[in-house]
Amino acid sequence: MAASEHPDGPIHVAAAALRAGDGRVLVQRRPAHLDHGGLWEFPGGKLEPGEPVAEALARELDEELGIQPRPGAPLIRVPWDYGHRRVVLHVLEVTAWSGTPNGREGQEVAWLAPAQLDSRSWPAANWPIVRALQLPDRYLITPQAPSEPAAWLERVEAALAGGVSLVQLRRPDLDTAALVALGRALQARCDAYGARLLVNAPPETARAVGADGIHWSGRVLAEGPRRPAAARWMGASCHSRADLARAAACGADFALLSPVRWTASHPERAGMGWTRFAELVAEAPLPVYALGGVGPADIPAARANGGQGVAAIRGLLPGGAG
Repeated sequence: MAASEHPDGPIHVAAAALRAGDGRVLVQRRPAHLDHGGLWEFPGGKLEPGEPVAEALARELDEELGIQPRPGAPLIRVPWDYGHRRVVLHVLEVTAWSGTPNGREGQEVAWLAPAQLDSRSWPAANWPIVRALQLPDRYLITPQAPSEPAAWLERVEAALAGGVSLVQLRRPDLDTAALVALGRALQARCDAYGARLLVNAPPETARAVGADGIHWSGRVLAEGPRRPAAARWMGASCHSRADLARAAACGADFALLSPVRWTASHPERAGMGWTRFAELVAEAPLPVYALGGVGPADIPAARANGGQGVAAIRGLLPGGAG
């Protein structure tokens, strides 16, 4: 990916999610005299015209940290408009390098666990990177079957035991009281497995459940909702470029984009395919999960096309049915 050579085009920047073996990420503080001075950022720098992202990142990490990296897979691409300046951040994961990272330009550096990243102040364009580092590569949407609560909870708990760590409680068949009761039982199980639970329901219902956040349906997103102050996490369901832009403007931490493939549950919608998925995700300033006819085997394709991973019901449940 080369930098734009048009004078009115965005500034393209290569950035690194430099991960240690224990999962911590290296971040650095911008010098006070620079734009966004005093804020934290991910190491990297501007691309030269025609320069590939991996080459630019290797050059910048040598200059800034004194290391020779082996850039890995893309993590996220973040287009951002600051008003006076537009940037596109091309973020690669880096898990292998030679040398010992240190602030060669006098900048303060720190190694932080993903959960600690919220404690720092960032330039706005860096927040989607923070969220991408904190989110898993799969997002379970709960099924409606079986209808018996104990059996339903057992089925979802099996997915938690299998490694699912982000769950959307979606049960449009239940009234509010039943949804809250089921949600509280599911929240207890998510807590036991260290998973996060979002509720596809109004904010007051999510608060009653004690959930970690809310997921907006496409219908709610179209109304232009405001992010509740108490919500720790917000997701949104999207089907178009306009939906993705609205989700970002409304303060969502991530989005689902569907359908990638045709599904029996929504036969009226043709699958967009990976090429169109990649085109839409490239314009979205937030992490995006692929939804619709996908499962764990599609995570590499989702990541290769700019996505965070996959979201699914059947595809992420043990046995795959439901």
